[in-house]
Amino acid sequence: MRDYLLTLCVTAAVTYLLTGPVRKFAIATGAMPEIRARDVHREPTPRLGGIAMFFGLCAGLLVADHLQNLNSVFELSNEPRALLSGAALIWLIGVLDDKFELDALIKLGAQMISAGVMVAQGLTILWLPIPGVGVVSLTPWQGTLLTVALVVLTINAVNFVDGLDGLAAGMVCIAAAAFFLYAYRLWYGYTIEAAAPATLFTVILMGMCLGFLPHNMHPARIFMGDSGSMLIGLILAASAISITGQVDPDALKIFEGSTRQATHAALPVFIPLMLPLSIIAIPMADLVLAIVRRTWKGQSPFAADRGHLHHRLLEIGHSHSRAVLIMYFWSALIAFGTLAYSVHSASMWIVLCVVALSAIGLVLLLLPRFTPRAPRWAESVVPPRYRRRKRALAVETAPDPVVVEEERIPVPAGINGATAIGNRGRFTDRRKAGTPS
Repeated sequence: MRDYLLTLCVTAAVTYLLTGPVRKFAIATGAMPEIRARDVHREPTPRLGGIAMFFGLCAGLLVADHLQNLNSVFELSNEPRALLSGAALIWLIGVLDDKFELDALIKLGAQMISAGVMVAQGLTILWLPIPGVGVVSLTPWQGTLLTVALVVLTINAVNFVDGLDGLAAGMVCIAAAAFFLYAYRLWYGYTIEAAAPATLFTVILMGMCLGFLPHNMHPARIFMGDSGSMLIGLILAASAISITGQVDPDALKIFEGSTRQATHAALPVFIPLMLPLSIIAIPMADLVLAIVRRTWKGQSPFAADRGHLHHRLLEIGHSHSRAVLIMYFWSALIAFGTLAYSVHSASMWIVLCVVALSAIGLVLLLLPRFTPRAPRWAESVVPPRYRRRKRALAVETAPDPVVVEEERIPVPAGINGATAIGNRGRFTDRRKAGTPS
């Protein structure tokens, strides 16, 4: 565990320290698109945060290669090299997209090629454990198609939730933490060496996200862009593939000789093997809903809109930060709830805790729909906004609002300081950037 903590700290430190210079580089190169109608930020913000995250990945792999307890991952498996190859390709395409806005089909093709590069080097799904059936061996073509599909779905699911400051990095960090605990338990609890690469991938992914989050929390000073969102999505998918399709279920003792145990007895093992799908349940649901919504309207599935889950939270009445925290809450509840149930499935307390926390989450989610009002006898001791009489009187006597057109003063371009966002002369009116008045 000490070596994993050292790898995490080095990855986070490199990512954090490089994000500042990368921000200045993004400003200098003009990787700062205009505000679009679906955006929620009010000022142009530089992208290319994925550059710092990629170098954090390289630093984490380099440090792990020189640690005695983690060096065996590189000696016994080709998966770290496969991950780095696929990550480098998808990262390069993401950098070009952050600067030049590539077509969606080009990015989709790059995602499939990156997955193919990993498959060619051995990072692929070999078999699937299916409850009620057992272990199903896959042909090379079946394994390749399933691997490519999982990589593409995960990358786009992460990319779809990258709409609020700190949302994608935080949700992926939560998912990686839950996944790390499960992979670490397989490696040291069951002494399964095949789980070692996934354990390393997830701890590096946590370091990348933790190092980038201080720069990306609201109000964000830099965005990860597609170079970052596609990168962390690919690493998360690679971890899932390494665990789900590489670890032999027989090593988990879910079979007794040639007779399979009852399905309910094997359920604690089957559930965590599908943990990758549960930890990205919210991003995946957002992806499916977006495709259905756009197709129903006759639009392209790649057409951007403001119908994502985080946009709906803002429309309900949540603030930017509270919407992000709510998404964090549900991601952690699904990921760690699944993990806890896989460890102690016989405990009813786990189910009750998950149900109770879900109820609390629903109350917090719908809280802006309700306007709290104090009873008349308590109006003198509560804040004015909860008083019925004074609120009604204030509405009746409120003067007509006067719209004052704010004059925007151009800010000089620069590299240093919080206002170093380039020449604002082309952003004199936000409505010209596509935002409806």
